[in-house]
Amino acid sequence: MRRLACLILLLAPVAAQAEMVIAARTIRAQEVIGPGDLTLGRGERPGTFRDPARLVGLEARVALYAGRPVRRGDVGPPALVERNAVVAMTYHRAGLRITADGRALDRAAAGETVRVMNLNSRSTVTGRVEPDGTIRVID
Repeated sequence: MRRLACLILLLAPVAAQAEMVIAARTIRAQEVIGPGDLTLGRGERPGTFRDPARLVGLEARVALYAGRPVRRGDVGPPALVERNAVVAMTYHRAGLRITADGRALDRAAAGETVRVMNLNSRSTVTGRVEPDGTIRVID
């Protein structure tokens, strides 16, 4: 019986601490993350990253404090459209294309939706940010 207990203890999984990405310095919100801004630390928390290379070039959505883990919701692609910036809006429908200037009401990255006020009509529309920074109006 004693040998069985020793065998079970030897075969039982050992709780190993994984590495997670932590901020090497305090990173302000809206700052783009560089290669020296992150490091690996011991520990395991749900929703954190394990590879700092995946975060280089992303933007901090909130302040990231030195020594604290970086969670998935803390970072995202860098914003292409700034709040109050004048942007080009396009509307496409059945071969018709309308282009107008608008004022962005929020910050947004490529692929995200943003509210934009048409400068001519003063009406507010919602659009998706294209990779070139233009806004494609959504029906």
